[in-house]
Amino acid sequence: MNPAELRKILHQNGLKVTPQRLAVLQALAQLRIHPAVEKIIEYVRTDNPAIAVGTVYHVLDVFTEKNICHKVLTDKGVVRYDFYTDKHHHLYCAESDRIEDYYDQELDRIIENYFSKKQIPDFRIEDIRLQITGRFGSSSGGQNT
Repeated sequence: MNPAELRKILHQNGLKVTPQRLAVLQALAQLRIHPAVEKIIEYVRTDNPAIAVGTVYHVLDVFTEKNICHKVLTDKGVVRYDFYTDKHHHLYCAESDRIEDYYDQELDRIIENYFSKKQIPDFRIEDIRLQITGRFGSSSGGQNT
């Protein structure tokens, strides 16, 4: 994404454009591997070596609040970030820690129909995202963070 597109995302979400926010947003847009915060910090520090770790965490918290990105939790309890907030699910390989987006409109309809018939007392469903855990055929045990 170019800088103008990144600025537009910040403006649309009522956020002030700062170098730190732009740097973290650029990292999220470029790192398409559902990065952990450490990978985001490493990426951001290539052009912004003085950025504080706490600043990156704070920016990610704000982005999550504003629905600019989502948190994805691995089976090992590691928080990863997903910049693509369109409706999709995740395939998670516990062996390699790899996460891939999974799109399936039929699955979405099945889930929506199921929960439209169920009445969960005192609860309103706003979103449903599945994380399907398994093993990719080509998993070699390497880390993909």
